[in-house]
Amino acid sequence: MHTLFVSDLHLSAERPHINRQFFDFTGRIAPGADALYILGDLFEYWLGDDDVTDPLNAAVADALGNLSSRGVAVNLMHGNRDLLIGRAFAARCGAELIPDPTLIDLHGTRTLVMHGDTLCTDDLEYQSFRRYARNLVNQARFLAQPLAARREQMLGMRGRSERSKPAKAAEIMDVSIGAVEQALREHGYPRLIHGHTHRPARHLHVVDGHTCERLVLNDWYQRGGYLRCDSSGCIAVDL
Repeated sequence: MHTLFVSDLHLSAERPHINRQFFDFTGRIAPGADALYILGDLFEYWLGDDDVTDPLNAAVADALGNLSSRGVAVNLMHGNRDLLIGRAFAARCGAELIPDPTLIDLHGTRTLVMHGDTLCTDDLEYQSFRRYARNLVNQARFLAQPLAARREQMLGMRGRSERSKPAKAAEIMDVSIGAVEQALREHGYPRLIHGHTHRPARHLHVVDGHTCERLVLNDWYQRGGYLRCDSSGCIAVDL
């Protein structure tokens, strides 16, 4: 028995080599798992569930739906890029939308899973935008617009975000250790698995005398990868 974790795939039509890796992963590797957790940013951006007719979006939904039909429990968490994924898309994938954070029993080890952006508390500009983007009124206003208008706005926001990154210190865009320790403390000192920062690594945190493992998932911008966990622990695997 084993469970797989991925995040930050950022699937898009502009990156066909990563899309091919995703379809190979869901068709060849993931069917052997008991469960798959996608911890946010499956897509580069998500305009709304009515965009599922897009060829790539439809193919991704079909791939995950096929995986679910083969008995793999597919769990989907929002990221900062795809926070507008709704229940209609999840249902087509045969996936369960899970909240961020979620505490699970991972083969006998209590494990907290998160996207990870809530831990980057030093990036005040991003946290302000996060609050705006997750406001339900703002989401409803965005989704009420025609698909073409949503696409134009989303691409504009992505462009502004990318242009702002070089001006930020690298450590600001990483997690705050204080935020990590607080999350571990609030959830009873579990293991923590998250993505978002694109800095794959294994960390050990000593919090109130408890040693907690933190595993950071890699992004799929250059090549894919996943975390494989069973009762003996977790290992990172590159594709």
